[in-house]
Amino acid sequence: MQDSDFPEDLKFNFKRAEILRYGENPHQSGALYLDPSDKRVGVATARKVQGKELSYNNLQDADAAFECVAEFEEPAAVIVKHMNPCGVAVGESAHEAYLRALACDTVSAFGGIVALNSKLTAALATDLVQIFLEVVIAPDAEDDALAILSAKPNVRILLTGEMPDPAQKRTTMRSIAGGVLVQSADDRVFDGEVKTATKRAPTSEELSDLMFAFTVVKHVKSNAIVYVKNGATVGIGAGQMSRIESAYIAWHKAQNAKLTLEGSVVASDAFFPFPDVVEAAAQAGATAIIQPGGSKNDQESIDAADKHDMAMVFTGVRHFRH
Repeated sequence: MQDSDFPEDLKFNFKRAEILRYGENPHQSGALYLDPSDKRVGVATARKVQGKELSYNNLQDADAAFECVAEFEEPAAVIVKHMNPCGVAVGESAHEAYLRALACDTVSAFGGIVALNSKLTAALATDLVQIFLEVVIAPDAEDDALAILSAKPNVRILLTGEMPDPAQKRTTMRSIAGGVLVQSADDRVFDGEVKTATKRAPTSEELSDLMFAFTVVKHVKSNAIVYVKNGATVGIGAGQMSRIESAYIAWHKAQNAKLTLEGSVVASDAFFPFPDVVEAAAQAGATAIIQPGGSKNDQESIDAADKHDMAMVFTGVRHFRH
């Protein structure tokens, strides 16, 4: 965006839609305001067909989940807990995608938010009612699916009518003490073709998983590490102060879920300042890595990948998410 896209005087014209039960915690108050000029599809304007009132946290989590699932053209499912995906997958159907996403972390999915990018079917609804969920959001749902979900009357079911365009130009805002930060949205995953940095280029299967993994890691809080195998996450490490800790957490979560990382690929939202994540990924069984590149120590990471016959590609695009 240009300087002219940020006016010298910024005026808000939001209309209060509802008072929320409370904010992030019960001792905080909260409300939802809508921007009448914003016609984007999303959580704030979705039609709620059943369930309790939406809380402040429900709205944030559902927005994060729906933003992530909108990135995929094939049937996909995203499960979010506390603003982080705990399982993401694609499949032949939304039902298959959900089951594959759930397998990544069945523990964290408890009390989570499920987002779909295709119609919610009765078959999928039968599985959704098997665990405790806060919100299910999708563009549409079969009548039979809604009838099945009505057995869990407290679950909020949100239907948006369509999917948003993740590449749409827009701005995001965040308040800080004394002001507001405004930026252009992170509206892309890649910016051109990825570049192979190692002696070995990824196979077509690895490249497909690498592209999927980097799409997911864009939506995980920094520092973020995501392991993927066959179009499904198998380990996610989020929000740590060091990247290697995120790598260890992702590995640990995969072990807890009894999932193997052998033959998986790994994505990082930012470059590697040290080769430690490469070494950890190799030890875990990963065969390929995708990362932005751009560190002054890139060659050390490349050399470590070459040592283990791993493929590594650079995207040139970073996805810090705070």
